[in-house]
This record gives sequence, structure tokens and C-alpha cells, in this order.
Amino acid sequence: MVTLWYDRPATDWEAETLPIGNGALGGSVFGTVAVERIQLNEKTLWTGGPGSAQGYDFGNWAGPRPDALSGVRGRIEREHRVDPDTVAAALGQERRGFGAYQPFGELRLTLTDPPAEITDYRRDLDLARAVASVSYLADGVRHTREYFASAADGVIVARLSADRPGRIGFTTSITAPDNRTRRTTASDGRSTFSGALHDNGLRFESQLQVLNQGGVRTDNADGSITVTDADSVVLVFAAGTDYAGDYPTYRGPDPHQRVTATVDAASAKGWTELLDAHQRDYRELFDRVRLDIGQQPVDVPTGELLRGYATAPAPDRRALEALYFQYGRYLLISSSRPGSLPANLQGVWNDSVSPPWSADYHTNINIQMNYWPAETTNLSETTAPLFSYVDELREPGAVTARQMHGSRGWVVNNEINPFGFSGVHDWATAFWFPEAGAWLAQHYYEHYLFTMDRRFLRDRAYPVMKELAQFWLDALAVDPRDGKLVVTPSFSPEHGDFSAGAAMSQQIVGQLFANVVASADVLGDHDFGAEVGKALDRLDPGARIGSWGQVQEWKEDWDDPTNEHRHVSHLFALFPGNGIGALKTPELAEAAKTSLTARGDGGTGWSKAWKINFWARLLDGDRAHRMLAEQLVDSTTANLWDTHPPFQIDGNFGATAGMAEMLLQSQDGVVHVLPALPGEWPTGSYTGLRARGDITVDVRWSGGAAREIALTTGQDGPVTVRGTLFREDFQVVDALTGQEVPVRVDGDAATFTGRAGHRYVMTASVASPGGSLHRVG
Repeated sequence: MVTLWYDRPATDWEAETLPIGNGALGGSVFGTVAVERIQLNEKTLWTGGPGSAQGYDFGNWAGPRPDALSGVRGRIEREHRVDPDTVAAALGQERRGFGAYQPFGELRLTLTDPPAEITDYRRDLDLARAVASVSYLADGVRHTREYFASAADGVIVARLSADRPGRIGFTTSITAPDNRTRRTTASDGRSTFSGALHDNGLRFESQLQVLNQGGVRTDNADGSITVTDADSVVLVFAAGTDYAGDYPTYRGPDPHQRVTATVDAASAKGWTELLDAHQRDYRELFDRVRLDIGQQPVDVPTGELLRGYATAPAPDRRALEALYFQYGRYLLISSSRPGSLPANLQGVWNDSVSPPWSADYHTNINIQMNYWPAETTNLSETTAPLFSYVDELREPGAVTARQMHGSRGWVVNNEINPFGFSGVHDWATAFWFPEAGAWLAQHYYEHYLFTMDRRFLRDRAYPVMKELAQFWLDALAVDPRDGKLVVTPSFSPEHGDFSAGAAMSQQIVGQLFANVVASADVLGDHDFGAEVGKALDRLDPGARIGSWGQVQEWKEDWDDPTNEHRHVSHLFALFPGNGIGALKTPELAEAAKTSLTARGDGGTGWSKAWKINFWARLLDGDRAHRMLAEQLVDSTTANLWDTHPPFQIDGNFGATAGMAEMLLQSQDGVVHVLPALPGEWPTGSYTGLRARGDITVDVRWSGGAAREIALTTGQDGPVTVRGTLFREDFQVVDALTGQEVPVRVDGDAATFTGRAGHRYVMTASVASPGGSLHRVG
């Protein structure tokens, strides 16, 4: 059972409401009785950008600064380290018109006759159905409210019902912040709310259709709608803006016709058909992965389960962990669907006109972390908004590359918005990060590795990566200390001084170059691949062991062993990169352990989530699980949202990805099963996790060891799988043909030739008809 539930209404939006979403629209359900509240969001409703009252410059310099960049580089070359304020004074500027993600408004349902007393209250979110519900008894009548956000029909839908006829009565209206012009009208049971933001003139519109069974429906002069004495009522809500991802105007058609057509079509279907379409669409994604880590059903409200996690018996802890894993997948499906912007710092949910960090897209880890679970947990389709968004950054990013760097290709920096902000601002420790595009491009290449979609590589991934490689071929400098190519100025987020060749900078560019070389080989772009390969050979690798056994964060040995900063950027090559590995680079892996141990288990929510992944890559499942526990105990709110604090959704996504890394890894071209299984999960199973090479993996284990592994291969060719199962007697059978499969064993790894669409079952100890045991040792 994967359900969050509570025995009282929410009083705090951030910590208690239950989120629903379809990618573009979000709703946060309070579950209050007399006046129900659903916080509403539409992901393109942003202040800032073209037309902003503050002016807008895409973050580009107002005028030429011919010597600014070379001046900073020269100073770094002379002094080796330069403080961030000095660099920001030379290269930064006041941010103008950046804007912030806005709440759309709040849907309120005010009961005509609120009950004096209620009993048997329950508020829940069923992750298996993506439906939030509220139920209670009042005056002997069972009242039920159900809510879902449908990607299939582009609407948020609610139904209010009771187990006796004629008991539904309320007035519904939408309230919104006063930073906009607005007009609300009601006609034929439809409330239309429209207007424009004061800041940039961005137009918006929503329509709410009220469909009542029985009773009387009244359109009110203020745009609200009243229903009395109904048996049940269905609400259908859609919203949109005139935002479009088209540089440089970022404006498209007025949303009226689109919203009208959406509500018309959905309203014609009715509750049953809408719910069925929603669940078929949602479950096609969600049901792909099942996880059993030995959890048992626990009849305890989720907030209470979370509060008692640290001292709870093992089955209760596992129940919360399994729920948390699937909740991350639910949140990704709900906040990132094709046709919308990517998930932002708060997914799609926000209740403030000035949200933390503008609820924007931070590129020094946060937006990337949002998508860490997409491929591994079998939600590849959720990456579509990320790729569309990054594609749209290339044009403004090319302007910034030319004007600020004099380079080919394109570039973006530390913070970006939906309006092509690719330049800089003046917050000294968070304004400069030209490696951002290269990190974003890694998601394109990973998508190719997981899907083996060569057309995607050729048409989408490679053009993005090639342009970024061109930028870095122009932007890299020769380090006079050793003749290596380095990034300069280079800054390790979000602390320390500017220098040349900080570890994270070098590792990210090195990962990009390696991906480009591999892609060029696949696609036959041999000349460019060779050019990048030569640069890669000259590139400082950004991975060296320092004086106290750590991975150095900077090219020089400046690391402080007492530094517990939340960013551990110099371990990018460990995760999400693949330059450091416990098996392939054991000395560097040991140095990474030293660095992680020094940084400690503290930090903000997203930082702890990153550390789960680090320890999993170091094959230390118990330490990874300890970080998961830290995340749950200290960085998770009652509704299981990650808190920085405040709420920041990347920690949810990072933790789900980290749990997947504990159970399956494939970054080195080998399907590594249960690489970091913690002692807390001695028995369990999973189905549907994904490995690179277009492979779907199912595993059953007991006693801390795999007993059965099943690989479904999407391509023809050799497959290597690693796990403790191969140290014992085992068998491999092609489930499609029932025939034994020839296998070559090397230590704890087995290699066989797979065929597309076949399922290969590897079982410990017991042979089945058509198969035979492989004797090991």
C-alpha cells in the first residue's frame, strides 16, 4: 500500500498539504472542512522576462567589457586564488527582470451548512492511483472529496459526494494575489478568471466548470458559483498563460481558446471517464517499478510514522522508506510531463509571490538532481520537458557565449528562468557557473545510454553536446603551471575562492568531452570527435589526491579537513559522473570516502540526498542508508516533502535516485545488481528498474544476497551482469524460449549474448527444465 494519510486537515501549506499535478498544473489539497482550500499553480506563470517593469537583459552585460574576463584570468594566474566579491565586481551585474514563479491562486469551497462536529476524518494521497481524498462523518452522513490532476485531459478534477442524496452545498471561488489585473465572471456553471501580471503583462486565464447531479446551481455576480442540495458535484479546472518558449519574446497566443477547449472536452466526459483516462495514463508510468524491502502495512498516520522513524521497529522504518521511494516517482510524474516546463525548485507547487530562490532553475545541481531518478526508476518520458527547455536555451545562450566569452557554442550560468536568462548577476558565490550547460547535456547522453535511441542521439543529444564542446574548446586556457587545459575562472559551488581548474569544473567538462567523443564515434563525426579527443587528452582531469588523503576540491591543496559545507562538488566524477568508481579507480574512491567523511552527514535536504548517491557509488550500503535516515529524520516534512529548509523538491528526487543506486548500478557498462544493499534490507525484491544499455532489471534477494535476477534486454548484443549470485552455482534461462543460455563467468560477473525483447532469468542453486547449473570455483 503506497498511501500518505492523515487524521486531520492541513494547516500549513509547506509541511502538510497533499500535492497533485499533471506537469503543467499543480494543486495542494488542505482538506479543511468548512472552507476547503486547494492551492493552484500553472507552471508558466512567472514575473520577469521581456516586458518586465524592471527591464530585462537576459543577464548579458549592458555594454562591451573587452578586458573583464581576461583581467580576471590574469589575476588568477598571478595570485592563484581570488575572492568571489572581486570576481563578481568585475564580471557580474545587478540582476534585472529575472522574475519569480507565481502562485496561480486558490480554489475555495465554502460549505453552505458547515457541520458543527465531524468524526472519522481522513485525508490521504493514494500514490498508486494519483488521487487525493478527504472523508469524514457529519450528522450521520459520510462525505467524500476526491481530487486528481489529469495529464491525459489537461485538467484538475474534483468530486464532492455523500452517502445520502441532497447533502452537497457550497460556494466556490478563486482568490489570487493582488499583483495582477483580474476579472471573474460566471455563466452556465463556469467561472472564468482572467487577467495579466502587473510586472510583465503575462496574460493568464482559468476556467472552472461546476457539474452538479441534483440540486440547484447558481451563477453569482462576483464570478463565484453556488450549489445547493446536490447529490454530488464534479469540478473541472484548467488554466494557461500566453507564455511560449520562443526567444526573444517568450509570448504566444492568448490562452482563452486553449483553456476553453480543454474544459469543454473534459466536461463532456464526466467523472468516470476522466478518472479512467487519468489512471490509465498515470499508471502506465507509475506501475513500472515495484519495490519490496520487507515492509509491512502500517496503520499509522504518515506524519506520526515519520516522527517515530528513528526509534520505530524495522517493518515500520521500511514501510516509510518504501513509501518515500515511490513518492519521489509520484512527484516527478506529477511535476514533469511533456508539453510543460521542467520541474523547478518546488516542482510545480508554490504558494508565494516571492518563493525561495524564485522557485527557479539552479544549475549547480538542483535542476539536474530533479531528473536523477528519471531513467533509473523507469520514468524516461518525464525528461521531455527538460530537453525541450534546454533546447530553447541554446539561442540566448549563444548570444551570451559570444558577448561575454567571445566563444562559439552556447553557455548558461548558475540561475536560469523560463525567459532565456543565460548571463550573470552579482551574488558573488552563486553567479558564475559556465559549466552548467555541460552538466545539463549529460542528461541527454544518459537518456541515450538508457534507451539506446540512436535517432535521439543524432537529432537531439549530439547537436547540444557538440555546441557545448565548441564553447569549451574556445574557452579553455593553458595552465602555465603544467600545460594542462583548465577552466578559468573556476568556482566550486558555493564556497571558496575563484581559481583555475577547480575539480568540479574539470570533471564536468571532461565528462562532456568523453560523451562527445563516444557519440561522435557512434554517429561517424570522426573529425570533430578527434578534435575533442585531443583536447580531452590535454584536459586537467580534476581528480587528484591531497595531503590528508582527500580528493582535492581545487587544483591546489587548499582543502580544510574541518570544512562541512553542504556542497561536495569535487566528487561530481563519483556521482552523477562516472570518472571515479570503487572498482575501477579504488585509490580515488578511497579518497572520496575521506572527503565525504570529513564533510559529515549533515547539510541541507538536497545535500543529504546527494550523499546517499555518493555512498551508494562507493558500494557502502549501510552508510548510504544512514544518509537516507538522516534525510527522513531531519530534512523531511510531514507531507514527505524535502526541506532545505524551506521546501525544495530536489531532495525528494535525489533520495529516490539514491535508493535506486543502492539496488542497481550500470554507469560502467556492467549491470551491477544490489551493489550497495544495506543490512537494513536483508530480504526483498524489485521489478522494473532500468540499467544503461536498454535493460530492465528485476531482482529477488534474501539473506542480503540475490537469489534471482531477470534482465529484459531491449537490444541485441553482449550483456555483463555483476552480483554475488555468480559466486555460487547458478543457471541462466531465456524465458522466451526456455533454453539454457551460454554464459562466461569472471569472478562475480557473468556475460552472455542478449536478444532484443528477451527476458533472461538467473537463479541461484536450483536448475529448471531446459537449463543447467553453472559451477563456480
